[in-house]
Amino acid sequence: MNMIIISILSFLVTIGLLVAIHEWGHYIVARLVGVKVLRFSIGFGKPLYSRKLGPDETEYCIAAIPLGGYVKLLDEREGDVDPADLERTFNRQTIMKRIAILVAGPAMNFFFAILAYWLMFVYGVPGVKPIIGEVEPSSIAAKAGLRKQDQFISIAGRSVATWEGTILTLIDEMLKNPRVTFEVLGKNGDSRLGYLELEGKISNLTEPGNFFTGLGFESWTPVIPPVIDVVSPGGSAALAGMLPGDIILSAFNENINSWTEWTQFIRARPNEKVDVAVQRDGLIFKLLISIDSKPEDNGGIIGFVGTSPVIPENLFGDFYAEQSYGLNQALPVAIERTWSMSSLTLRMITRMFTGDVSIKNISGPINIAQYAGYSVSTGFASFLSFLAIISLSLGILNLLPIPMLDGGQIVYQTIEAIKGQPLSEQAQLLGQKIGIVFLMLIMTLAFYNDLNSIF
Repeated sequence: MNMIIISILSFLVTIGLLVAIHEWGHYIVARLVGVKVLRFSIGFGKPLYSRKLGPDETEYCIAAIPLGGYVKLLDEREGDVDPADLERTFNRQTIMKRIAILVAGPAMNFFFAILAYWLMFVYGVPGVKPIIGEVEPSSIAAKAGLRKQDQFISIAGRSVATWEGTILTLIDEMLKNPRVTFEVLGKNGDSRLGYLELEGKISNLTEPGNFFTGLGFESWTPVIPPVIDVVSPGGSAALAGMLPGDIILSAFNENINSWTEWTQFIRARPNEKVDVAVQRDGLIFKLLISIDSKPEDNGGIIGFVGTSPVIPENLFGDFYAEQSYGLNQALPVAIERTWSMSSLTLRMITRMFTGDVSIKNISGPINIAQYAGYSVSTGFASFLSFLAIISLSLGILNLLPIPMLDGGQIVYQTIEAIKGQPLSEQAQLLGQKIGIVFLMLIMTLAFYNDLNSIF
């Protein structure tokens, strides 16, 4: 229940902040070019809070549906206008001023992403070196010659230092070319070149949760002893009598030599009762555990008992990689990350239309809330990265040439500049209807993906 509350609050903070930043871009540029702002709203629907301020008595409000927002500008097409304010209407501005107002919202999202990435790199980004674990025989990875404990050094000539950077670079490169070259450092210190042949496999690899399994390898983790650190109150382990400090020896007469083996054993047996032998204060105890179950992201069911391991000091020392920069050095890195993530997002969207990338990547508010809660629980740097990605997505989405969005309105202004006159009201109305239908389809798909991931 606590995680649900954290997810909801994190979602509201994320959407509220990023929508406010987006709309503030429209608002501030409109004010700068002399357009009268009637309302600045965070959210849609009935206002929960409203207040008029300033010489123009602009209404600032927070509305009931926290899934967006808007800035309402004075416009003759939407009603009668006081003759004294005619020159302050949006429709009477030059085309360049109108486009500047429309572009300002997405632009603020890109600027915020740079700021978030800058703070993230100054704060320090924790990561794990991209070392390969088990490789499945006959898999894509095996055919490419990848071996256990190989460490990725570069992907298509681009240096990588952490798993996060490796995965993002792999996805980015495979969207450009299905044959992705790499360089790895073997466990004996030998450097090798190779390539992943991904022709016809990109759609499957880009499905949520399919990346590692599709390539056929796991990320390497050092061996953690099967010693219990925390037992969740009310969980299966606690009810069976497990205590912190217990050493797990065997389960169903199978020897347990690592925490990974214990986890795999439990996950594979949801709703089963198993005999477990543990060592406590030099004595061996036999316990009967009724394994609980929970849904997995891919729709399956896995077992869990509510235990976590003791992590030996410096266990990850040789495998830990942190990206951290000074105030000045972090800025170009943040700009480069913003550019690369924007390019990757655009490529993903484009390839979704061609069917090369899975449409299951389109997420709705439920998934966003889950990721928001997870990023908050895993640390400040993780939450900053999440904010940056959502901000970029919001900026890019609003620049798409869909009539209901900023990008569609920019297209209208561009057509007017070319023709020398605005599109007819009938053409604009048709565009709005098409835009509404398209957005409804996208929202329906996003909600479907959200619910499918849960159930």
